[in-house]
Amino acid sequence: MTHAVQLSEIVKRYGEFTAVDRFSLDVEIGQIVGFLGPNGAGKTTTIRMIMSILYPDSGRISVLGHPRAIDVKDRIGYLPEERGLYRKMTIDQTLRYFGKLKGLHRRDLRRRIGECLDSIGLSDWRYKRVEALSKGMSQKLQFVATILHRPELVILDEPFSGLDPINMDLLKDLVVDLRRQGTTVIFSTHQMEQAQRLCDRLVLINRGRKLIEGTMEEIRSRFSSRILQLEGEGDFASLAGSGGVLDSEFTTGHARLEISAETDPDVILRRALDIARLSRFEIERLDLHEIFIKLVGDDDETPDFSDKPSVPGGLK
Repeated sequence: MTHAVQLSEIVKRYGEFTAVDRFSLDVEIGQIVGFLGPNGAGKTTTIRMIMSILYPDSGRISVLGHPRAIDVKDRIGYLPEERGLYRKMTIDQTLRYFGKLKGLHRRDLRRRIGECLDSIGLSDWRYKRVEALSKGMSQKLQFVATILHRPELVILDEPFSGLDPINMDLLKDLVVDLRRQGTTVIFSTHQMEQAQRLCDRLVLINRGRKLIEGTMEEIRSRFSSRILQLEGEGDFASLAGSGGVLDSEFTTGHARLEISAETDPDVILRRALDIARLSRFEIERLDLHEIFIKLVGDDDETPDFSDKPSVPGGLK
């Protein structure tokens, strides 16, 4: 078995609404794969089908070599977007409960709880009630409950939502540690910068369809334009009319220009030096957000990357 998850032309409809539309994907063992897209894109619905919470109307799914995740549930760790903890239980009681559900025995369970709490900085809180935890601490606890049994496949739905930068970096480090141990990780997010830095492969999704898939370099190679970042003293606005400038953004002392592949950046630089006193000039490639917008193209709705559900019933 070389693939942890395989999806073949899966479709999920709710009445007239198509949440997932002929979606296909192969996830190799040991990779971190990110599902990226706005609310309503179909990320959560796809994850729920992988987890056998929902079943596709058509298409085929394979999870760890089995047609249903429920057949290999003890080999999977799943952190849903809608999370919950028993607030009156202590952290230790909470993790013992989830560990026993996953088949861990008393001696192994005690050791694993200690190791995991130490890794997220909650050792001193082990015998405190869940209700005493902050939101960030609760999210870290739920992550530990997800990986306590050392699953082969970890699926995380919006794991970074609501975390402060420090806890976000901690969680990213823990995800990377899972990959080092050979664990396959699939997570959904609308935070494209995080996914760009973390994932081995990226899957951009909109309106239930896969727009593009690959490594960051593979995805970027499909788009030949480049970004020029300029800073300095002067009015950069006239650069918008330069030949080869496809798009432009200006703020005080700053210009961001998208130029075509055929355009020589030095030509823009010389013109900028004529009108401004430059302190910075950098050439970059498109980031994921810009690529996503280009792929969506002339869609009649602006993608919603907020934290609110954008379709009836909170389908995502």
